[in-house]
Amino acid sequence: MLSKKFDKEKRELNRTVLKSDFAIVGGGMAGICAAITAARAGIKVILIQDRPVLGGNASSEVRLWVLGATSHMGNNNRWSREGGVIDEILVENLYKNKAGNPVIFDTILLDKIKQEENITLLLNTVVYDVEKFLADGIDKIFGFCSQNETMYEIASPLFCDASGDGVLGYLSGASYRVGAESSSEYGEKFAPDVLRYGELLGHSIYFYSKDTGKPVKYIAPSYALKDIAKIPRFGNINAGEHGCKFWWLEYGGRKDTIHDTEDIKWELWSVVYGVWDYIKNSGKFQDVENLTLEWVGMIPGKRESRRFEGLYTLVQQDIVEQRHHPDSVAYGGWAIDLHPADGVYSEENGCTQYHSKGIYEIPYGCYVSKDIKNLFFAGRDISVSHVAHGSTRVMATSAFGAQAVGMAAAQCIRKKILPKDILGTKEIEELRQMLNLEGQSIPFVTIPQCDNIATYAHIEASSVLCLEQIPFNGAWYRLDFSVAQMLPVVPLANYELEIELDVLKSTVLEVDLRYSEKPKNYTPDCIAEKLTFTLQCGKQRLKIPFSASVPNEEYAFFTFLKNEFIYIRTSTRRYTGLLTVYNKFNHAVNNYGKQNPPKNSGIDSFEFWCPERRPAGHNIAMNITPAITDFNGVNVINGFTRPTVKPNAWVAALNDWKPELTFMWDEPQTVNQVILYFDTDFDHPMESVQMGHPENRMPFCIKNFKLLNENREILYETKDNYQTIRKISFVEPVKLHNLILQLEKSVDDIPCSLFQIVIRGCIP
Repeated sequence: MLSKKFDKEKRELNRTVLKSDFAIVGGGMAGICAAITAARAGIKVILIQDRPVLGGNASSEVRLWVLGATSHMGNNNRWSREGGVIDEILVENLYKNKAGNPVIFDTILLDKIKQEENITLLLNTVVYDVEKFLADGIDKIFGFCSQNETMYEIASPLFCDASGDGVLGYLSGASYRVGAESSSEYGEKFAPDVLRYGELLGHSIYFYSKDTGKPVKYIAPSYALKDIAKIPRFGNINAGEHGCKFWWLEYGGRKDTIHDTEDIKWELWSVVYGVWDYIKNSGKFQDVENLTLEWVGMIPGKRESRRFEGLYTLVQQDIVEQRHHPDSVAYGGWAIDLHPADGVYSEENGCTQYHSKGIYEIPYGCYVSKDIKNLFFAGRDISVSHVAHGSTRVMATSAFGAQAVGMAAAQCIRKKILPKDILGTKEIEELRQMLNLEGQSIPFVTIPQCDNIATYAHIEASSVLCLEQIPFNGAWYRLDFSVAQMLPVVPLANYELEIELDVLKSTVLEVDLRYSEKPKNYTPDCIAEKLTFTLQCGKQRLKIPFSASVPNEEYAFFTFLKNEFIYIRTSTRRYTGLLTVYNKFNHAVNNYGKQNPPKNSGIDSFEFWCPERRPAGHNIAMNITPAITDFNGVNVINGFTRPTVKPNAWVAALNDWKPELTFMWDEPQTVNQVILYFDTDFDHPMESVQMGHPENRMPFCIKNFKLLNENREILYETKDNYQTIRKISFVEPVKLHNLILQLEKSVDDIPCSLFQIVIRGCIP
């Protein structure tokens, strides 16, 4: 028993003093990925989150899906899902939670943090003050946890503001902006008319419903919106949807999106409960009697507030022109996505989205404060213009850049340098290489090979795919939409295809050979050749000889234009680095088959050619002359961990059920670590909640594999891999002349593949 007598003086709350190498404020997706990256790089991290769960807008408190450059597969950014820790998290979630339960996603995020010994996690802890040394440095931050009545004093040489609203940057005095710049400030032609459109994106609150199997009555609270006609787009309300499909229930862009958040929340509650009242009680919807309101968000999901000024500010032109930055450490690919400030009450469309022709680079300078010398930014508060923020703000992009922050923090601690010291020196290249080793895939930056002893081994593959035929064993696809088979071709080579058609009546088939003006893109905006073929009714084979060629090493688009009287044969066979794309539409991301931006907006007009999600999206069956042969074993040491202008993978023959890749050295090697990079289909967006997915394991990913020595003794074996990157570290280094990687095929119609291998040896 504890008994305390009356105190004449006031009592003090419990105080705890903590020290770390790196303190991160904000436990959303950005803070999580920064923390894990830094911790794995060997430094001590304190992660401070003001909520009871991690994930921010991705948590069960808000329930927005994590998404980034893949944009629901609705743009031309092929194989663009973000790599590294954010990829690891999404792949883990797919394996354990493919239905997209947000509560399960909470546990996955918490589990990832708890598994890291170098991370101290403080939940329910609000940062309210800072202590500075001189004017340009933070010495300590102060937080309060309401659940354990503890005041925290946290000292660290480095800090990161991943709080969304930027509380740490604000308290420390760092320069920031709120709202939209004028078009003249950065020359951004898409800058909004602030009087008509407004300056800020608003907040959203979502709801979930479920069918109880019996009638459920609903009586709305007094504060629910009574007149649904106040919502100009109320005709878009669909009783069959819930969660972030109602992203457009948005409000607050005309208010202070930080200090007015509680008022904004009440207005959004009014909207949500009014919408549900309309669904249940208006009589306009069928089959809603058994529906009940299962969940409504308690806090709004925020889109925009403060943006801090860094060493570089990303603008519209960086995105649309895909400008190169020598200090790029991440990329983006979501559309420039602006919303009217009046949100749900606006007469405008709920959003205005325009895409670039491909992914764009984000430089390191966007993540470093120009004022506070030991402060990084990560998440939606990084150094970007309002227009650029419309793209960079989404969670996968935010998390992706945060990984660079985490790695840079570890580099600063190790080298005893400041964040700005990484720029303009050899340190930036070291940072980029370390990131790519962890799967970052910075555009056209390779994994460092200096300590990869696989690079000077003789590599022998048990088999290699020679793609001379995509088998004629699939369903027939009606050419209601134009379709293109993407193939990695040899520059200046002439190809002949043979396809199988079922023609309903005499007609003409139009076939194009297309390619991208920028080889690193997948927007087929150039036509090398156009062919036409007069076809008679019936099933038939057609040979298509192309006299033109593609000028660069890149993917060619063998394009079959829309004709409702023609069916084309597909194949059940799938391959690493091969896709079919369709000139369809995806209204969720403003894709109507072609992008037609406003005049003088500085945004390109082009067609969308996008894949279909599995189980659809089959390759087109065809014979290919000359055969596609760029699947050799040496690809595993070229430094790329996903397709670029070519597949960048070793792909074995289909009939090789246990293919092997053997690394042979002239002198014996002492190996202490092997890192393998598998194909988890970087074209699949892996939305974290709600969408659901056809598999819990990517079909290209190798499930079972072994590492053997020259005597075929097993050094390592697993039978349940589903992750992109597998690191095998030997407790005792292994001395050997040969290292054999044996894969095992688990899907009949998909040959085994591997993107990269890094073999690390002991230094003599």
